[in-house]
Amino acid sequence: MNLLGILIATLVAGVGSVWLAALVLRLATRGPKLIADRRYLLSLAAGALLATAFMHLLPEAFESGARPAALFAVLLGGLVVFFLLDKVELWHHGHEHAHPHAHGDAHDHGHHHHGHAHATRRGGAWAVLAGDSLHCFGDGIVIAAAFTADPALGVVAALAVLAHEVPHHIGDLVVLDAAERAPQAALVKLSLAGLVTSLGGLMGWWLTGQLAEWLPYFLVAAGSSFVYVALADLIPQLQVRMTKRQTAAQVAWLVVGIAVVTVVSQLAHGEHDHGHAGHAHGAAQGTDAHDDHGHDKDHDHAHTSAPAFK
Repeated sequence: MNLLGILIATLVAGVGSVWLAALVLRLATRGPKLIADRRYLLSLAAGALLATAFMHLLPEAFESGARPAALFAVLLGGLVVFFLLDKVELWHHGHEHAHPHAHGDAHDHGHHHHGHAHATRRGGAWAVLAGDSLHCFGDGIVIAAAFTADPALGVVAALAVLAHEVPHHIGDLVVLDAAERAPQAALVKLSLAGLVTSLGGLMGWWLTGQLAEWLPYFLVAAGSSFVYVALADLIPQLQVRMTKRQTAAQVAWLVVGIAVVTVVSQLAHGEHDHGHAGHAHGAAQGTDAHDDHGHDKDHDHAHTSAPAFK
């Protein structure tokens, strides 16, 4: 059942985010005011990522019983690794930034974390698709690790991935539209790249199954990726001079992102707990029957109090 949930969640996050980005971009072309609203999408995404990392992924990892010092080391190491990967990608795509193009608003829609908002030539377009595919693969692993710990946590992680991929894919569609002759080719190619999220989900499912004892560290690594994208990528794009009204709207969308993740988490956990209520009741009756046959309740309690994922 976990595998089916992972596949559905990765499809929604990977391909669904592409189609949602295409819808937002189409709406944005109908009026210049809507184009500026991308900043609010970034605020929403940042709030969702930070809430997922600090309120769900990291607490889940720390509740596992793993050593906090080791988990904090993984968190720090993850942030450093993502910083270095960012540097490598900037070096790799650095030559593309030396060639400005006619689509000046592509930079506005672009996702700085991937460093390819200026690549409009065919070679640059393939670089965008290759970079997207790699990023989607990593997203799939993150979602799978969250699902393995708790299906409800997997739903929250998928929502956070969806939220931060929409503004990213808006930039990618602008870039690919400039490089493609057929109007729908960019959407089809980017959707295929989004499918790689499911491949990452399958790989993550297999890895966490083989290395179950490492699951807390997978969750911390996933949390570090969300924190890095939010703080090093999305929020810096929001640090521009704005009116008081725009700033208030920006903060409000950040809070909305946090609230949406919280509400979805509560709903998902509610369904998950309800689905297991009958099983827990049956297990309790089985334990009582066991105790009636002379088993030591203290011994049973010692086993049930061991740290475990929800």
